[in-house]
Amino acid sequence: MLEMNPILIEGHPFTAVTLRLPKTNFMAVFNENGYIMCGALDVALLNEKLADRKIIAGRAVGVRTIEQLLDAPLESITLEAKEKGIEVGMQGRKALLKML
Repeated sequence: MLEMNPILIEGHPFTAVTLRLPKTNFMAVFNENGYIMCGALDVALLNEKLADRKIIAGRAVGVRTIEQLLDAPLESITLEAKEKGIEVGMQGRKALLKML
């Protein structure tokens, strides 16, 4: 099942997506500039093979809900995210606000 919902973080609009797969969930929260995602995100691929795209993204692991994704510390980030002031260990919702 696919769920897609608008959410507000400090009054700023984002979109939350959850794809329920067998034995796992795929989750992301994004705006037009970047996103945070569950452990399925391959940050190394974005940094190495897709570096020319300058993707702003962060990955949180061990999360099962959108709320957990928003509250979790980011385990890894892209180089472009670092340029925006996002840091490893930063809470997901704070990282999203830096993507405005």
